[in-house]
Amino acid sequence: MNWEDGKDLARSLRRNQTREEGILWQNLRNRKLSGFKFLRQHPITYDEGGKRFFFIADFYCHSKKLVVEVDGKIHDLKADYDEQRDLIMKEMELVVIRITNDEVNNNLNEVLEKIKSRLTHP
Repeated sequence: MNWEDGKDLARSLRRNQTREEGILWQNLRNRKLSGFKFLRQHPITYDEGGKRFFFIADFYCHSKKLVVEVDGKIHDLKADYDEQRDLIMKEMELVVIRITNDEVNNNLNEVLEKIKSRLTHP
């Protein structure tokens, strides 16, 4: 997939976000969480073997190099893929927080505190 296709995919994911992504986005957008800017469905590029690849982070705070992933049931089937992505992001010096849909639905304040803690005390 080329870069333009990736940008189109990110736009599509923003238009078709999950319920839980929407809930979290309402609490992250417009610098609502401790004044930090987050982007949603943001493409992150990396090079491997002379080729450029990308994946799309659910939420990304560039100033803190923080990626927040909201994992639904589908991620139970994609554990190996997610693990590889996390390793790549770690090599890029990005910090990844994985949050489940259940956490967003049942403990939103705890989720926001967890993210805030990583933003203010890395």
